[in-house]
Formats: sequence, structure tokens, C-alpha cells
Amino acid sequence: MHAAETYDYAVVRVVPRVEREEFINAGIVLSCPALRFLEARIELYEARLLALDPGVDLELVRRHLASFPAICAGTPDSGPIGQLPQRARFHWLTARRSSIIQTSPVHTGRCIDPTATIERLMARMVRPIPPRAMPARTGN
Repeated sequence: MHAAETYDYAVVRVVPRVEREEFINAGIVLSCPALRFLEARIELYEARLLALDPGVDLELVRRHLASFPAICAGTPDSGPIGQLPQRARFHWLTARRSSIIQTSPVHTGRCIDPTATIERLMARMVRPIPPRAMPARTGN
């Protein structure tokens, strides 16, 4: 069994109206340098975003969000940022900015499997919470 390694992650947020400071979580970017792991997963729930701002430019948001996985993977179309070392890409993606796409503060943890960890974080922080089952009512 492998030893647990330190990882850092941030939640990717869409802030459709920056002045209102309302946001929805749309993804996770996770870095585990010891395992040479850098990945971003994005899942935009457009109905939630449209509830915050019915006039948001969805195509613009999709395009900006798509840059996160591309930069993490270092694909040829990711531009000069995508060619930086992995850790520098993570720091660039998680730098504070005042725009429609922001990230949470960076959080740290330890894991053995960063792929499973990012999946767990997506389920916990990004995906809609499933409704709770209502307890059965008993007779009056």
C-alpha cells in the first residue's frame, strides 16, 4: 500500500454578477505534486446558474470553464499557461481574481488516490445534493 501524499484543491466557482458575490460551484482543480497529478473536473449545472442570473452568457462561461481542464492537461491549445510546470499551472488557476470565474481558497489534504479524491470532492462540493427521503408518517 502506498503512503498518503499531500494534495491541494480549490473549488471552481461561477460568479455571474460579481458585484452580488453570489456563485455556484462548477468544478474542482486538484494538485498532488508527489504523484505528478494535476486535474480539473468541471460540471456546470446551467439551471442553477440561470437561477442566479437569467441573462448570463452561457457560451462565455462554458468557454472559460473549459480552459481549466485544458490548462491542467497542458494540451497544445491551452496557450502559454498550459506549458508551465504543473505546480505553476495550479497556482495560476487558483490565483485570486475578480471575474466571472473564480476559485475558492486552496485547501490541503492527504490521499492515496487523487483520482478518487477529486471524484469525492465533486460529489461533495459541486454536484446537486440529492433530496433526502422524508420519514414515513404514522397514523394520527
